[in-house]
Amino acid sequence: MRAKTGHEMPERIKEAGHGTARKSFLGLKSSFQHNLWPARLALMVTALVIAFLLGALFFNYGSKLFEDWRQNRLLHRAAALLQEGKLSEASQAAQELLGQHPDSLPALYVLAEAAEKQNLEEAVSWREQIARLLPKDPDSQLNFVSAALRFGKLDVARKALDQIAPTDRDTAAFHVVAGWLARAEGNLAEQEEQCAAAVKKEPNNDLYQFNLAALRIHSTDAEKSAKARDTLQRLSKVTPYRTGTLRALLNDAVDRNDLAEADNFAQQLQMSPEVTFGDYLLCLNFYRKLDEKKFRLLLEKVKPFAARNSSDLASLIDWMNQNGLAGDVVKWIDKLPAAQLGSPPTSIAVADAYAVVKNWSRLKRWTRITATAGWGDSEYLRLAYQAIATRQSQSRSGGTANTEFETLWRSAEQLTNEQPEHELALARLASKWELENESEELWQRVAENPPMRREALEALRRLYRTKNETGKLYDVLQRLHESSPNEASIAADLARLGLNLEQNTERSHQLAREAYDRAPKEVNCAVTYAFSLSRLGRNPEGLAIVQNLPPDQLHDQHAAVYVALLLAEASQLDGAQEYIAAAENGKIYPEEKKLLDEAKTKLAAASATPSSAISSTPAELSPTPTASQR
Repeated sequence: MRAKTGHEMPERIKEAGHGTARKSFLGLKSSFQHNLWPARLALMVTALVIAFLLGALFFNYGSKLFEDWRQNRLLHRAAALLQEGKLSEASQAAQELLGQHPDSLPALYVLAEAAEKQNLEEAVSWREQIARLLPKDPDSQLNFVSAALRFGKLDVARKALDQIAPTDRDTAAFHVVAGWLARAEGNLAEQEEQCAAAVKKEPNNDLYQFNLAALRIHSTDAEKSAKARDTLQRLSKVTPYRTGTLRALLNDAVDRNDLAEADNFAQQLQMSPEVTFGDYLLCLNFYRKLDEKKFRLLLEKVKPFAARNSSDLASLIDWMNQNGLAGDVVKWIDKLPAAQLGSPPTSIAVADAYAVVKNWSRLKRWTRITATAGWGDSEYLRLAYQAIATRQSQSRSGGTANTEFETLWRSAEQLTNEQPEHELALARLASKWELENESEELWQRVAENPPMRREALEALRRLYRTKNETGKLYDVLQRLHESSPNEASIAADLARLGLNLEQNTERSHQLAREAYDRAPKEVNCAVTYAFSLSRLGRNPEGLAIVQNLPPDQLHDQHAAVYVALLLAEASQLDGAQEYIAAAENGKIYPEEKKLLDEAKTKLAAASATPSSAISSTPAELSPTPTASQR
């Protein structure tokens, strides 16, 4: 064996080194590859996550773009359909949009507009939702109030109006809507006040000027009525208001008995393109005052014109019934073809004519021969007129007639089907023929319906006053005050009755003051507050109030009671005697009779006292107001 040389050793070592290096390299490579795989995996996962997120992002963005496009398409379609007058289709498109976006204001606007144009009550709920979403937008709130008023929801309207922020109330729009509410509640004083406020905010608005003038032309304030007359004369030359102003001016001229001016307005009204059959009836009112012969000629000309239309025929018969011409109606209808009398409004008017002339046998016959036709939804009125004819024609025959009347009347009530309009018509009929028990029951039911509440409560008020049922009367006055809290005359009546009955006296004193503060020149309010002050031991202050009132108004029998009491309390003998005489000259209420007796007692005591004060004369009681007082 040959020995290894020194030169070979390095080569071996080198080879060995190369092998080691290769092994090291392979090991390092293996190690690197082993370490690289998790990093690659992580990178791949990260890439997948990013790709997924980007995909989701693009998908969501795309979905949102699609949803926005779809929403805008539905909205544009609904708006276009609304514009074209396709209201049902517009509502359907808006409903679809609202199903996906319950608070979509554009969809709600379309639904509200479509419902209002179709005269659907659901408009109120749509307007309410808009108002809820826009609580600080006064226009949305007022639109909600207006919709509620349109569909007779007076309680809803008042609540919504009360919730409008004080800062948003000093606008013409607010005053206009508040005036509508006051009119619906029968509060003419409040309506006038709100109309005046609207005119003050926008004095150049002719519509506001017309509304205020149409109210004030009937005012007892000569200055107000004269100014209203001038405004209407100006607006009669403005086309949109011409016919309305002529109606108001004609009525005013007839009321003032200015026949020459009324003749001028009547001729202009008849030549107006917008003249209605009701306008011809206004002219008949005037011509009846002007000349009986001319009136009769005009009436004969109007009759055949009215006979062409069942509604006009019924209107003319109603007008004649109400103006003392029911006898003429009975003669006229005998000449008319039966076919012209067969519609519900005409059948009712004919029945009323027979009732007005008290021809009970003809009324019974009419209600029987028209039983199978001619009344339609008013069948309940046919039974009611038949019941009235039965009671009136057999009122002396005892129980049989009463039983028949009750059976017929109950059948009529049942046929109203609890429909407020039918109950109202039946209640009016019951009141007209003094059916006290029946009318009370009906008016109580009608009073639950807000649009008819005022008329119902006023009817109950008259009924209970006639029957002197003061407890029920007080309750009705409370309900009237609750429904129309700003009406000064009602507050005064409630306060005075409360003081007379010694019921809720503290509240009654407060109401008396509130009524006086609101309408200090109204005699009812001033006298009530003066009476309140006297009961509080402040008689001189109360007397000072009535001293500033017009003497002619104080001589009304009811006002005179309280003036006599104030004067008697002040020991002013002659003045008290004069007002006692004025009170006794008319019919006064039982509680006022007690007050008058109290005044007489005080007067007798004062007369028996040698140091009694010198009485005041009527002139001293009611001096001419100074310029500042006016």
